[in-house]
Amino acid sequence: MNLEKLPSFSDDGSLQVVIETPRGSRNKYSFDPESGLFLLRKVLPLGMSFPYDFGFIPGTLAEDGDPLDVLVLMEEPAFAGCLLRCRLLGVIEARQSEGRKSERNDRLIAKTLVSRQEQDDQTLSELPPDALREIEAFFANYNAVDGKAFNVVRRSGPKRAREIIEAAKRGE
Repeated sequence: MNLEKLPSFSDDGSLQVVIETPRGSRNKYSFDPESGLFLLRKVLPLGMSFPYDFGFIPGTLAEDGDPLDVLVLMEEPAFAGCLLRCRLLGVIEARQSEGRKSERNDRLIAKTLVSRQEQDDQTLSELPPDALREIEAFFANYNAVDGKAFNVVRRSGPKRAREIIEAAKRGE
């Protein structure tokens, strides 16, 4: 399975996201391009699980050396390896640090096109504020488990999210 050749956007302009870790899972999976399989990277502590499906955008490279991360809002969990067509809602721009090392590790937020809930949401600002705070808290706690800090720089809309994707496609 060569996901690197999969385009980031479909012909209709929707974002293509490959799910690594399903909603509700304590297991963190990562796609291994060398083997074409999904590897179990870690198990989250009791009481902690992914709030939504978590995946990546094929053909992108973020500052942390991995493809761009995407949290996909959807009613039910998908499965590792599932390809979802999504609409970008925006991005939580963030810095992740461990000791003296600091790097960008943005979290794009998207919604699957087949969602039955909140069809009108077009940007992050239209989501409930509590939901965004809880997503940011999840990532802060997720990183804290490994001794890393996750600091939100800002929340931005779909236009900025698309700029980040285009830069990551060019390897910038």
